[in-house]
Amino acid sequence: MNAFTLLRLLIVIIVYVGFSACGTTGDVVRVTNVKSGQINGLTELELAKIEEIKKARENYQGFDKNLSNVIETTFSFSVVEYLTQHPEIKRSSSEYRVGAEDVLIITVYEEEDLSRDAVRVSGDGYISFPLIGRIMISKLTTSEIEELIKLKLAENQYLLDAHVSVMVKEYNSQRFLVLGAVNSPGSYSLSAKERVLDAISRAAGVNLEQASKRAMIIRTLDAETEDERKVVINIDLNSLLAKGDQISNLCLMDKDLLYIPTAEHIYIIGQVMSPGAYTMPEGEITLVGAIGMAGGFTRIAARNKTRIIRLEDGVEKIIEVKVDAITKAGKKIQDVQIKPGDVIVVPESFF
Repeated sequence: MNAFTLLRLLIVIIVYVGFSACGTTGDVVRVTNVKSGQINGLTELELAKIEEIKKARENYQGFDKNLSNVIETTFSFSVVEYLTQHPEIKRSSSEYRVGAEDVLIITVYEEEDLSRDAVRVSGDGYISFPLIGRIMISKLTTSEIEELIKLKLAENQYLLDAHVSVMVKEYNSQRFLVLGAVNSPGSYSLSAKERVLDAISRAAGVNLEQASKRAMIIRTLDAETEDERKVVINIDLNSLLAKGDQISNLCLMDKDLLYIPTAEHIYIIGQVMSPGAYTMPEGEITLVGAIGMAGGFTRIAARNKTRIIRLEDGVEKIIEVKVDAITKAGKKIQDVQIKPGDVIVVPESFF
């Protein structure tokens, strides 16, 4: 190789190295922890917006996060899986079973003196009835109570073929909870044959601006026995409300908790075409995809100073990303996966 050829080769190497250095100065992605609580390099307006987002996120997601930790440790089913493994549920939930503090209307036809319009079930599950005294009726259906009273009257030779009717006047023994993104969360008495849509109605409907696309029932099976356990039944809320999916409209049981989580969001502020809060899409989304959701960068965006503010394991982190190095330099493998609650900040370029 002569001196001229060697010189040309050195020039090519220097130019190539220089070009590469200009195109990828520093790391494409850099992560730092926020130690002092102050995030440097942002305007006062951007910092104020970030604090506003943090407070709103804490208000809406604090309870969800605590309950989600419980849900993650509980065995879960889809509706179809649950009904397949527990076919007895369809039968057992079809009739209400009377319990303590319920109030009954008991009618003995053609025997007005025996009829009662407010018979309260005692705390230990008994009622007192003329001629037959105290009888245990807890966990029986109204039709079973009718047969029991008829049998007791016949055993004592009072009425050999009594016609008895039992109705529940007040439902007090069983309750369910509705929590999460509904307009009136709380505890409600469980009536006969109430279903998921009935529970949503009693809770004054779903808060559609906050609700996710799913719901779940946290159910206690074999309550008050050695086999007592909880399961989670996952429900496609959108299919139930918008498409009339009646399979998901399950009958409720005593101690059920119907939970509608708040939707998971990401927040995009700064120099994008449509800043704001966005519902976390199904599956995964990257930073570049999130910027696309917000309509892309504005003309004055500092694209290579894009930041993701993330709270992870109690530690606030700043992830600085050079977006041009991902989109223009073909480094899509370094694109950052966005997580629920992330705040994406695109500052303004001053050059």
